[in-house]
Amino acid sequence: MGSAIFVAFVVLALLTVFKGVRFVPQGYEWTLERFGKYTQTLQPGLNVFMPYVYSVGRKMNVMEQVLDVPPQEVISRDNAMVTIDAVTFYQVIDAAKAAYQVSHLEHAIRNLVMTNIRTVLGSMDLDEMLSQRDQINAKLLNVVDHATNPWGVKITRIEIKDIRPPADLVAAMASQMKAEREKRANILEAEGFRQAAILKAEGEKQSDVLRAEGEKQAAFLQSEARERQAEAEARATHMVSQAIEKGSVQAINYFIAQKYVEALGQLSASGNSKIILLPLEATSVAGSVAGIAELVNESISKQKQK
Repeated sequence: MGSAIFVAFVVLALLTVFKGVRFVPQGYEWTLERFGKYTQTLQPGLNVFMPYVYSVGRKMNVMEQVLDVPPQEVISRDNAMVTIDAVTFYQVIDAAKAAYQVSHLEHAIRNLVMTNIRTVLGSMDLDEMLSQRDQINAKLLNVVDHATNPWGVKITRIEIKDIRPPADLVAAMASQMKAEREKRANILEAEGFRQAAILKAEGEKQSDVLRAEGEKQAAFLQSEARERQAEAEARATHMVSQAIEKGSVQAINYFIAQKYVEALGQLSASGNSKIILLPLEATSVAGSVAGIAELVNESISKQKQK
């Protein structure tokens, strides 16, 4: 009888120690209740309390958690039916509030996010939904985080994973995008042709300017050549005139030979003349040439004497 009582006492003592000593794992916080009423929060590590009077209430996970939001259909402001898929990240900041201020915390957060998704995205056009995803995430985060603050929960992120318009609307958007790209391609091609035409015109203009400059320079050089030739002929004529005044026969022969040679050149350059018969004497031409040579030599000797 005594041994049975001792065993019962030992079992009761072990049970009391087990109920009064608890180890809370890292990343969790447990609530402590006294006869069912919340008194305090047990932090990670070893915790000792009076058994039978106090008991562990809720075991709350205070690590950041991921809550998947099921896909739902939303009607945009321009009456487009789209399917929205999202995900929410949250963290329990106050274990007592999360345990006793709301029932079924995850279910409450999920429904709150779904409701606000309909509200926020329903006030936007389809183009705004597709192009302003960051703004949508920020707006949802602000609204939902403010609403869950009394629950001791911090909403860290809300991400829109996917926005799926209907298949026919996707096809229409693809056609519109294709048309816009073709339009931009045509504009770029037209701009290319226009720029090429401008460059070509500028090149031709520059070429004409250079050609005109070249012709101007050539004309200037030709005029100088003609001027020098005229000066030479004038000097030669002056010399011959002086020789004729002195009675030189060579000067007369020079004029005759010059005119003779010019006449022969004109006859040979004529396109209508194929055969030319000339009754001329070679000795007279040679004599004229000899007279020219003597006249030139005489002029050179006079210049040396001077």
